[in-house]
Amino acid sequence: MNTKYIFVTGGVVSSLGKGIISASIGKLLQARGYKVTIQKFDPYINIDPGTLNPYEHGECYVTVDGMETDLDLGHYERFTGIRTTRENSQTTGKIYQAVIDKERRGDYLGKTIQVVPHITNEIKARIKANATREHFDFVITEIGGTIGDIESAPFMEAIRQLRWEMGRNAINIHLTYVPYLRAAGELKTKPTQHSVKELQSMGIQPDILILRTEMHLEKGLLQKVASFCNVEPDCVVQSEDLPSIYEVPLNMQKQGLDAAIIRKLGEEVGPTPEMKAWRSFVDKEKNATEELHIGLVGKYDLQDAYKSIRESLSLAAVYNDCKAKLHFVNSEEITKDNVSERLAGLAGVIICPGFGQRGIEGKLSAAEYTRTHDIPTFGICLGMQMMVIEFARNVLGYADANSSEMAKTTHNVIDIMEDQKNITNMGGTMRLGAYGCDLEDGSKVRSIYGAQHIEERHRHRYEFNNAFREEYEAAGMKCVGKNPESDLVEIVEIPEKKWYIGTQFHPEYSSSVLNPHPLFMDFIKNIK
Repeated sequence: MNTKYIFVTGGVVSSLGKGIISASIGKLLQARGYKVTIQKFDPYINIDPGTLNPYEHGECYVTVDGMETDLDLGHYERFTGIRTTRENSQTTGKIYQAVIDKERRGDYLGKTIQVVPHITNEIKARIKANATREHFDFVITEIGGTIGDIESAPFMEAIRQLRWEMGRNAINIHLTYVPYLRAAGELKTKPTQHSVKELQSMGIQPDILILRTEMHLEKGLLQKVASFCNVEPDCVVQSEDLPSIYEVPLNMQKQGLDAAIIRKLGEEVGPTPEMKAWRSFVDKEKNATEELHIGLVGKYDLQDAYKSIRESLSLAAVYNDCKAKLHFVNSEEITKDNVSERLAGLAGVIICPGFGQRGIEGKLSAAEYTRTHDIPTFGICLGMQMMVIEFARNVLGYADANSSEMAKTTHNVIDIMEDQKNITNMGGTMRLGAYGCDLEDGSKVRSIYGAQHIEERHRHRYEFNNAFREEYEAAGMKCVGKNPESDLVEIVEIPEKKWYIGTQFHPEYSSSVLNPHPLFMDFIKNIK
């Protein structure tokens, strides 16, 4: 079959869940045997979210090929199990940079560069790029932002042109919000009507409408929206608030969203897939009653800042027949005097990743407390580095031990690699994407993974200083995972503890609904 293109846009307000809807559509089409990919086009001018504060944009998700991307790509991967690449994440900044670079090289032969056609042509080329390198049955493209935003106008024009060029091979799915006015006791469709009108003013008629709502919408209201927005009645579906985001694909399937998409794109609909494995997961999630209280020690008091970690813990908990109750513990507020109080009642602790000086002393106090009280602890990236520094200070006896990111010291147990020291571009000094790691025979992590060689994704600048490796090993902190090419330490563990493991990489990026990550699975198993 020819590649089919699905454009997902949003209206009325932001944060409606376009990423969850896009991921759900991908999962439903995948369940029917189609090969899909999902990509995000963001209107902001940053090249990528790599230098954005997590308070601005939530976590920065990293693809296997080392692209720093929007957190929605995490949803895409967790729902579908596909592995996204840098081609799946585009921004206005990347697109304008590419066009300006071409202009400087003279590629446009002296032409005046304009939004139309030069910017829109670049957007169109990038929308189609994935399918030119590899055949996909469906390419789902989520457009960030909200209809009417000035930044998204070139994307809307590009979509308008593509739908005209592709005919029945492209559709638009528009997600809007239906608010409930409590004082009047009424659900209001007028914002949706205005949003569709705005989309139509750009030359785009939505093929399918998804109505985001906090309350169930009756059939009459759905028919009213269909009539006023020129959309077929069976192409108006609702996305109600649900206990879990992982119920969304099943809710969409129940309303026939995948069938409507396939029919609109001119393909045979066929029987509805059972999705047994997915339903089994959702049932386990609903039936889990035991609660595990887990602390996230970090400095960003925002759920989305640690989105993939939170989801990885939740997924692993479900497969261990329990619920992960996650408690954010602000590391800026932890001291040696109050650490026992702040971590009281927690079955396990995650020492979270991050960058910069702020909050690290609290993380060090947490690492010391959990190590000395044998509380299962999982340090991720900077979290692992905090474990290493704490061990140097309190076991090896180096009171001034630190990372060269934080301070100048003679005991820089965490240091930047020699070949990175002369690079000044912030994005140029990091180890990004998937790197290999050999696991030591007889180690805890070797038994957890059940493999000798693994590959995991990185996003960091500083490394374990190998000059101190022998001292750590002799004192009981084992360097059990190493990169085979560079000999850099990837994993540390203290075997005598119940569960005390730090990883330089980010295992949370590789956890999905049907394949939860083994480290998170084992962590949960050991704190039940």
